[in-house]
Order: sequence, then C-alpha cells, then structure tokens
Amino acid sequence: MTRIFNFAAGPSAMPLPVLEQAASEMTDWHGVGYSILEMSHRSKEFMGIYGETVEMLRELYGIPEEYEVMFVQGGGHLQFAMIPLNFAVGGIGNYAVDGVWSRKAFNEAQKIGEAAEVACTELRAPRQDELAVTDGAAYLYYCSNETVNGIRYWYRPEVNVPLIADMSSDFLSQPVDISKYGLIFAGAQKNFGPAGLTVVIARKDLLGRAESTTPTMLDYQTYANFESMYNTPPTFAIYISHLVCKWLLAEGGVKEMERRSILKSQKIYDAIDNSDGFYYNNIEKRSRSRMNVVFNLKNEELNQLFIEEALQKGLANIKGHRIVGGMRASLYNAVSVEAAEALADYMKAFAERHS
Repeated sequence: MTRIFNFAAGPSAMPLPVLEQAASEMTDWHGVGYSILEMSHRSKEFMGIYGETVEMLRELYGIPEEYEVMFVQGGGHLQFAMIPLNFAVGGIGNYAVDGVWSRKAFNEAQKIGEAAEVACTELRAPRQDELAVTDGAAYLYYCSNETVNGIRYWYRPEVNVPLIADMSSDFLSQPVDISKYGLIFAGAQKNFGPAGLTVVIARKDLLGRAESTTPTMLDYQTYANFESMYNTPPTFAIYISHLVCKWLLAEGGVKEMERRSILKSQKIYDAIDNSDGFYYNNIEKRSRSRMNVVFNLKNEELNQLFIEEALQKGLANIKGHRIVGGMRASLYNAVSVEAAEALADYMKAFAERHS
C-alpha cells in the first residue's frame, strides 16, 4: 500500500495507526462478534468507549471538573447558532472578526439576537487593545485559528466576560488553559477524528440559561444532562476520536504536538521567505498559522502546474480555498514532519526550475 502526504484542510490526514486499528476491528470489535458500526450507543461496550474518550480529553487538556465535555452533531455551523441561543440571552454577543469563520459566526449571531463586531482585522489577528468589548456583553467570541485565511491568535484574549473560542483547526495542537474559557468547541475533522462530530467544552455554571422555547437539541443543558446521548450520537466518529486520543497520549500529548507544529510550519514558512519572492505570504508574521500555511506564487500562471507536479511527488490537497486562492498546506497533528520536509523541498526545487 502506498500512502501519499495529505495536506487537506478537513476532512484531513488521520494517524495511520488509528486507521490501521479501526480497519482491524471493523468487522469484530474486541471479540464481541459485530462491528462498532453495529453497536448500540447505550451498550456497556460503547459507554466504555465514550467514557474513556472524555477522560482522555480531560487528561490531554487538564480539563477541570467544573467543565462539561459534550459531543454534538452539526459541525461548527451549528455552534454558530447554539452559542448565542444559550449565552446571549439578555445580553450582547461580542465578536472579534479576522477571517472567514469568525465572520460566519458573527453573521449567524445577528440572526438570533443582539451581536456586536468589536474588532475587525485583515491579514492578522486583532491585538488585545483592539478588543472593544461593549457594555452588556454576554461573551467575547473569537476563532483561535482561521483555517481559510491562515491566521492564528498568538495570545489568549483577556476580558471580563466569558471567553468563547472556535478551536476547530488547532484543537489538541498545543496546551490550553481551559479554566480561562467559558466555552470552546472544535469540529473533529481537523485534529480529533472524522467529520460528523463536534466536541464542546463548557463551564457548567454557564449552562441552563437558554430560553424555554429553545429547541431541545440546541440547548447545551440537554447534552450535559444526558451525557451527549439524548439522541443517538455519531458513534463511529466518537470511536475514532477515542483512538486518536490514545495515539496523542502515546505520542507525548499536546506539548509534543505543539513542538512538532512549530517545526513543521517553520519549514514551509522558510521555503516561502527564502524564495526571493517566488512565493509570498501576506499574513503578519506573529499571526501566521501553524496549522494552515497559506501562500501564493508570484506568477499565478504556474499555479496549476505547481499543484499537478506536487501530486506527482505524492503531495496532495495543497490548493488554496476558493475564497482566497493560492495554496494552502494544512499541517494538522497527523501530518508528519517528514511530510512538511517533503513539501518544503518540492517548493524549493519548483522555484529553482521556474525562476
């Protein structure tokens, strides 16, 4: 079997040991005689998987007991609605906007209640002194890593209201002090598992504030009360996330993932910055994403050739998002240092041939 280096933005690369274990257990999970896909979500076997996944997440992030860990469906887009429905009752949702995903969250919040755009920047994350939190703010929402734009917050905002973060694309890639947040969420399909699962970590004392007319499945309290099993959860996605957590712990946890992400991203940024302008990245340097390295070729006529030759070299899914164009290399936890080195070497060789 030949596997190539996959730089897809999501669904994204998965750790090979996770895929191999899932394949080996597909038809008969641990000798029960049937697949995990056929397993009841209320069986003792699956409840064990669920419980272990939550506990491993708590270990990886040091999640305090005052926080609820919930597994939700509907992706990040559903969270854009659930957050104001649950937390903006009687207050104003404050949003720091610096890219596609924070913009989408703000737009959705405006449909539901009162929302304010308290910072708006391009090509960089807002500075702390630009976060003009409003009177009557219910929370401050930001996206810690903008997947499309390739922008990351290099700091954690300090505010006197609950801090809410979309961490979909840098989840489990670095240590996070969960106690500083009211809520964080992450779509699994970047660093945690397959598409179809969203993990939400929220302070327990902030739950239960939704209006009584809020639909049952849009109220976080429902997930807290029923251990995320009011309805049938995405069992296979949770199972894969269980395996991913095991892999992360075996590999050294989030501190090791951070070390690798710095190393991987620096290799690509060095290839960009040392290309004499053949490649360029317009993001403020301290705001450059470690997870999603975006870049352009000075000669856009070479774009398609760059993508085609990369694929021939075993480097897949480097085309940029349609909104911003150019190229994007997503360097999630399962993407190896070797993959980043291979892409950097290809970039250098391509530039030499076409300069």
